[in-house]
Amino acid sequence: MVSKQLIFDSLGWGLALWLFGYILGILAFFFVPPALIGWIVMPVGIVVTLLILYKFVRSRRLFHYLIVALAWATIAIVFDYIFIVQMLKPADGYYKLDVYLYYALTLFLPLLAGWWRVKTAKLTPVV
Repeated sequence: MVSKQLIFDSLGWGLALWLFGYILGILAFFFVPPALIGWIVMPVGIVVTLLILYKFVRSRRLFHYLIVALAWATIAIVFDYIFIVQMLKPADGYYKLDVYLYYALTLFLPLLAGWWRVKTAKLTPVV
């Protein structure tokens, strides 16, 4: 059974984090060269994501974090394609090392947070 908390953690925080990064990227566009936007936004996004995972996403089940990770990665990939690749059509393309690292971190950070939370809670991971 899917809980309201899992839906909110997956879709609510996933959309909020994507929108935060998107707006930050648009703001950065006015101050830094387009090739550096991802490298400027990513450290801020990592800190904010870890803060969200630490303060607001709480579960004792590793499966919860797996679903969150998959949802966040899917949101990032699909929304980037629609709202950046298709809508903005970047002149030099979009998919570069910073974007692939961003997708990997979007998947990895919730899993890391879940592993850490389960481990520190001294609970057996539920898969």
